[in-house]
Amino acid sequence: MRVLIQDGGRVHASTQQRAVGHRPYFFLSYAHTPGYGGGTDPDMWVERLFQDLCGHVMAMTDLPAGAPAGFMDREIRSGEGWSERLGDVLATCRVFVPLFSPRYFASEMCGKEWYAFEQRAIHHRARSNQPAEAIVPALWVPVPPSQLPGSAERLQFNHRDFGERYVSDGLYGLIKLRLFAEEYERAVYELAKRIVSVADSVRIDTGRPVDYRLAPSAFGSPSSGVGAPRPMQITIAAPTRHDLPDGRNSDHYGDHPQDWNPYYPASARPLAYVAEELVRSLNYQAVITSFDEDRQDGKAPPSTPEILLVDRWALRDEDHRRRLAAFDAENRPWVTLVVPWSRDDHQSRAAETELIEKLEETMPVKMGQGRALCRAAAKGVPSMEAFGQLLPQIVEVAAQQYLKHAKAYPPGPGGGSGERTRLTGPMGNTSYIPDPHDPATEAEDL
Repeated sequence: MRVLIQDGGRVHASTQQRAVGHRPYFFLSYAHTPGYGGGTDPDMWVERLFQDLCGHVMAMTDLPAGAPAGFMDREIRSGEGWSERLGDVLATCRVFVPLFSPRYFASEMCGKEWYAFEQRAIHHRARSNQPAEAIVPALWVPVPPSQLPGSAERLQFNHRDFGERYVSDGLYGLIKLRLFAEEYERAVYELAKRIVSVADSVRIDTGRPVDYRLAPSAFGSPSSGVGAPRPMQITIAAPTRHDLPDGRNSDHYGDHPQDWNPYYPASARPLAYVAEELVRSLNYQAVITSFDEDRQDGKAPPSTPEILLVDRWALRDEDHRRRLAAFDAENRPWVTLVVPWSRDDHQSRAAETELIEKLEETMPVKMGQGRALCRAAAKGVPSMEAFGQLLPQIVEVAAQQYLKHAKAYPPGPGGGSGERTRLTGPMGNTSYIPDPHDPATEAEDL
């Protein structure tokens, strides 16, 4: 219902109407604690923290009454689509606040929330080439550094700014003991200040809602456990601006193959570094190499899963074409082919038929494998958004193919520990299938 307030002959919209359109300042991500012994709700203390944070944020900003200061999933009403609601808020909130605890990093659901928000930051950095760190972590229960996944370990954040007792006991310890009431108030106040500061300075772009049910976890798969990120090689096969084919625009290239940017000007960053961030968001440690560098003997077993990004324009150079053909003849099925190809690049569209034929002739084995394992990646990924949507599937394929072909060491003397190294994909048992209306699937129709 619309409510109007009459004041001195002037009609004003209600405060509820003025609050429409305001994005939540923060999304509070936390792990639900199971009930024990039939007592009180174990998450009531998290809700108290949330309410305290919202009160501080309202006091520190000019948000109108009724505008959302923050969001936590307890606000989802009965009967409301929880996946759609979480996806919408994660696509629009200004700051992501994860509550660190051992249970948090063991939660696949929390990893999905982190992943969904991190995609916005990665694409914001790709478009602007500017920093976009909008994750403000909070210690609910202190977690040893050895138990942090790569996504949390990489955060540059000094928790000691919130107090020594906060670092040693976390917010849960402070909120439960009256003795530490003053330390709790200080920590929550400082946390709210940091949320407002980051929200007002970073202003990360809104994004497309991620289907929360199908999204991978930023912490890896449940079966792999939390630990050091696993390796993933990203190899770039592309010209530089010094050896471009005649007539090719140099705007997409730099001094090194790793500087290739097929989605310019929509993206301001080279694709290799965007891919590195996307791979890292799945709890892998990415290593960027150039196809021009010395490569491992093709007959040797693989040492790491690999993603090969190929620029079709490289096939107009006879040396590039010869070396790619030799690589294809070695038949390395653990290397997953991806062909980034911008639909907005008029020069590439004009030469598309010719260059597709050259790629099919030069790398028939890899193209055949690509059509079987990830057809859209091999056929041509038409935009940065599509690339981001497809990458979890690409990483999963690369990890699975590596496991199939990696050398297994037998038990016994000189044979290793007797247990084959496991490299579980980022999604575990979850099949991440892009929505047919998402940009990623547009590659199938081009």
